[in-house]
Amino acid sequence: MKGNEAMAESAIIAGCRYYFGYPITPQNDVPEYMSRRMPAVDGVFLQAESEVAAINMVIGASAAGKRVMTSSSSPGISLKQEGISYLAGMNLPAVVANITRAGPGLGDVTTAQSDYFQATRGGGHGDYRTPTFMPGNVQELADMTVAAFDLADAYRTPVMIIADATIGQMMEPITLPKPTGKVFEKPWALTGAKGRAKNIVRSLWLYPDPGLPQNNEQLQKKYAQIEREYRMYEEYKTSDADYLFVAYGTTARIVREVIGMLRSEGIKAGSFRPKMGWPYPYEELRACAKGKKFVLTVEMSYGQMVDDVRIGMNGDIPVHFYGKAGGVILTTKDIITAFKGYI
Repeated sequence: MKGNEAMAESAIIAGCRYYFGYPITPQNDVPEYMSRRMPAVDGVFLQAESEVAAINMVIGASAAGKRVMTSSSSPGISLKQEGISYLAGMNLPAVVANITRAGPGLGDVTTAQSDYFQATRGGGHGDYRTPTFMPGNVQELADMTVAAFDLADAYRTPVMIIADATIGQMMEPITLPKPTGKVFEKPWALTGAKGRAKNIVRSLWLYPDPGLPQNNEQLQKKYAQIEREYRMYEEYKTSDADYLFVAYGTTARIVREVIGMLRSEGIKAGSFRPKMGWPYPYEELRACAKGKKFVLTVEMSYGQMVDDVRIGMNGDIPVHFYGKAGGVILTTKDIITAFKGYI
């Protein structure tokens, strides 16, 4: 299946029955697929008049206790950021997928990894974080979609999936995931208050109402719990490596080929691939890098995830960076040239 379509079908498998979106390349396969599939499963597909409208429809469906999803590409996600902040402030679960394109601005429809800051640092206003899945292939994109819905419901939080355009558009053989069978009760949902006390879902508290500080403290406790429970990463040929690459998404696939080429020259290199941008596996990366001569972070950007790599290293091991943006897919030759420049 194509990555975008595998993600859409996996959302349906996970129990998503509401999808609101707006077309933008390179994620247009998602609303196209949902427009066909949602009616077949008694779900709702609606192409909104804008990205802003779509994310607010997501808020409404989530507040009613439904599993809901939206997707877009880079500038479209920027338009949704206010609504994502509202979801976080209201403690509402939702899945937001970003099939990233090159920027800034409208940029181009080609592949890039320049939205890492936006996804992992919240992206909108206020003190909130969004758990962020970063698949490296179509199978992971499918599996992580199911996991994203469970994480969203378990912690009542918006969850991001970021996949570069290459993974969204490529076709690979996959096994569709199965539903996890987890059930999440939602006594907080707005389902009508007949026979029970009314529920209130909001993100607005005006001073001197103590609700906002309390809500912010509760959010931080929730994020700390997510950080304790989620550590997703993959190591490749790291046990005997003298040098360590760190990369994610399509770039990590290219780096694997680089490692094979370097090892054919007798240079022992390995790689560490984070599968989530937040929570970031700092401790696991530090342990993996122990004893290595240096770390080289490779991204299709001009340096975003490298900030987290430097935090993880805490100055113990040199961290170098190589990357390009603007829709440029890195080549093995260029990565090897950059790598050898630090030996």
